[in-house]
Amino acid sequence: MDNLFVAFILSIVEGLTEYLPVSSSGHLILASNLLGFVGEKADTFNVVIQLGAIMAVVVLYWERFWGLLQPKPYVRFAGMRGIFLLFLTCLPACIMGLLLHSTIKHYLFTPTTVLMALVVGAIMMIVVERRKFRPTCVTLDEMTPKMALGIGCFQCLSLWPGFSRSASTIMGGMILGARRNVAAEYSFIAAVPIMIAATGYDMLKSWHLFTAADIPFFAVGMVGAFVSALIAIKAFVALVGRVTLVPFAVYRLLLAPFIYYFMVN
Repeated sequence: MDNLFVAFILSIVEGLTEYLPVSSSGHLILASNLLGFVGEKADTFNVVIQLGAIMAVVVLYWERFWGLLQPKPYVRFAGMRGIFLLFLTCLPACIMGLLLHSTIKHYLFTPTTVLMALVVGAIMMIVVERRKFRPTCVTLDEMTPKMALGIGCFQCLSLWPGFSRSASTIMGGMILGARRNVAAEYSFIAAVPIMIAATGYDMLKSWHLFTAADIPFFAVGMVGAFVSALIAIKAFVALVGRVTLVPFAVYRLLLAPFIYYFMVN
């Protein structure tokens, strides 16, 4: 199979699933196994192409990110306050990721662990939606430091491949009082610094595995992830105000038997 074709397929998988509560890392692990693209080099590629998905968020939420540098009057999620909130959200996962990076890549990047994470995450999503938490944060400007740190603690669940960073942060936001669409928007924005940190760290540790001949491979991966992430984010934003997380949980549960039959059993 042509490597560029593999890169293209994986980039579409990454872009479409990165910001949906279905786990991009889980889908990438499964897709990589099905395509026969496995090993340390494959794991690093699956992390690096997240840069394309990151750029999609920066483009779509450019005004929010620019507001962190050039705050406007009466906008509370801006300037140093906005940066501090994002720092609090990123801190727990960064600490755990640094401490457990090797362990996670060695033990958790398998179809079996992804299957378990998909099911556990799906059950939690259904439970959260059934509890009907009353929102106290209805706009991004009402986000508090306590809520930002709490969401960051929930984000640690995403270090388990298959659980989903988006699912963990959206559920955390809802439990802590954010309206679903606000939790989703904050999840997109908070993903950028944590994903840049994770991608940069992985690239520094694994750069020796690649040569100049791999540049087209990475270019295809990042462009494909960028375009498909743009589409996925716009679609999810349009849906999140009208539907719950339950359909995504059902999808995860329906995917689980497929994973078990073809990749675990």
